[in-house]
Amino acid sequence: MDLVVKKDKREEFDFEEFITNYGSISPKRYTYADVKKMTDSFRDKIGQGGYGTMYKGRLPDGLLVAVKVLSESNGNGEDFVNEVASIGRTSHVNIVILYGFCYEWDKRALIYEFMPNGSLDNFIHKHGSEMANFRLEWKTLSEIAVGIARGLEYLHRGCNTRILHFDIKPQNILLDKDFRPKISDFGLAKLCKTKDSIVSMMGARGTAGYIAPEVFSRNFGGVSHKSDVYSYGMLVLEMVGAIKNLDLGVSHTSEMFPDYVYKDLELEKDENAFGAIIEEEKEIARKMVLISL
Repeated sequence: MDLVVKKDKREEFDFEEFITNYGSISPKRYTYADVKKMTDSFRDKIGQGGYGTMYKGRLPDGLLVAVKVLSESNGNGEDFVNEVASIGRTSHVNIVILYGFCYEWDKRALIYEFMPNGSLDNFIHKHGSEMANFRLEWKTLSEIAVGIARGLEYLHRGCNTRILHFDIKPQNILLDKDFRPKISDFGLAKLCKTKDSIVSMMGARGTAGYIAPEVFSRNFGGVSHKSDVYSYGMLVLEMVGAIKNLDLGVSHTSEMFPDYVYKDLELEKDENAFGAIIEEEKEIARKMVLISL
């Protein structure tokens, strides 16, 4: 089911009704004044995106948090409600913890656990000068891939209500101090019964390059939790090749990237698919590619 906030005068009422229905499982609610205090009046900005701005903060007990303050123009609140409803149900080592939220009409914020190593995207695409000479070891990359898979398996099979993420990509995989991965950003998530194999959905959702064919067009088949598995495969291929899958120059369709890697493997041009790595690491890289394909 989708939890939709109506785009009219009942918006606040609808959200309050949601809190009443899900109060026992939803994270703690904070006021906007609380959010300003925990972020020291939004002093330490750590990220910026179309959704809004991320700030470093601290709860009253001293715990470090990351506070995502949503833009006032950020839709009608559906993404916000989806995030609180879905991630509020989870408890897994590979799912980011949502400690709380703020909802005061157009003032909306989400309070997550703080992840000191940021997103996986920073490490496989070398964003920022501090990443220029930093490279994750292949063993670490493999462990990250396994952790993401465990998190997805939990969302799909470990919850009473199945959670389909629909936006698995490097930017939404956060890394803790030990480089343990945690799936984040559940704004596009969809909740459904675990017995449902195919889910109904209007329009496509996700990020170009990671969207499963059936999500983009129903001509390819029904949408299910396997759509997240496709996105996971694309993510792991990107981890191995360290190539932005929309930068190949040939096409902006997600099919081109796995085809490119597969042809390199088929022709045994490992240096193109894996880069200059030692023989012992090639086995890890090859295993990751075969699993993702």
